[in-house]
Amino acid sequence: MLVGAFSAASVALVSLVASVVIAVNTPQEEVSTGGTDLTSFYDSTLHAQPNPGQVDIVDHPLYDVPMPEPVDCGLPELRTDSDDSWEAFANEAGTCLNELWAPVMGELGLDPELPEITVTDESLETDSEDSFTLAYYESDRGLITVVLPNVRQVGEQIPDTHQADVWLALMGHEYAHHVQYATGILSISHDLRRSAGSEADELDTLRRTELQAECMAGVGLRGLTDPEGDALDVVNLHFNGGGDLDTHGSAANRAYWLESGYTSPTVGGCNTYDASAGDVT
Repeated sequence: MLVGAFSAASVALVSLVASVVIAVNTPQEEVSTGGTDLTSFYDSTLHAQPNPGQVDIVDHPLYDVPMPEPVDCGLPELRTDSDDSWEAFANEAGTCLNELWAPVMGELGLDPELPEITVTDESLETDSEDSFTLAYYESDRGLITVVLPNVRQVGEQIPDTHQADVWLALMGHEYAHHVQYATGILSISHDLRRSAGSEADELDTLRRTELQAECMAGVGLRGLTDPEGDALDVVNLHFNGGGDLDTHGSAANRAYWLESGYTSPTVGGCNTYDASAGDVT
């Protein structure tokens, strides 16, 4: 089911839930570096508007903040067939991401409520054999949920030695939506999409939002994994080595932004809203 090219789910304008999906589409020319093709993960379904605020998402003070220093993260061994193991892994990843991003929030004078992290054995009603959600963030509940049946199905095609890095990146992407929400970026993105004059403008904003979350997933990998390791290459191999997507950008741009988060000196490396159109296509 996961062989070939994938496409993201359709754009929804009325929500603030950010989720990760796999969706099968008509085969297209593949841009692959090998490995599992998971090109269509970050879905754009966003529920419940967040609190209003005046935010400039192009010139946000977030972008001046230095990248957070690495933290020690003792992630437990992930046994993907165990609900308890998955829950322990997801929650420890969340604890580490909280610690990593805390200095950034402090630099901005923010003290957001920390997101709760949970797992579920229930697939979503919107899932189908062609499209299913891996994880999602609900801003109104401050909740990140991992959908176990779906991550297990995907995980069957990922080598055991790569599982921890891949799923840490998944958690980092979902946590990035929490960072966007806490800084007001997600609210403005929602408003821009809702008021877009065309589908092209709506998709442009959506890609900038999702590519920024991908960049912030790179921040998480940078801060929580061995700097001498191959986490960046592993995640790009399995998540960003496939086809191009209207909603989440080209394979090359997804890999570019993940690496930008991993290597940039400031969070400004994740300013997708000021990027040229070619970098967010």
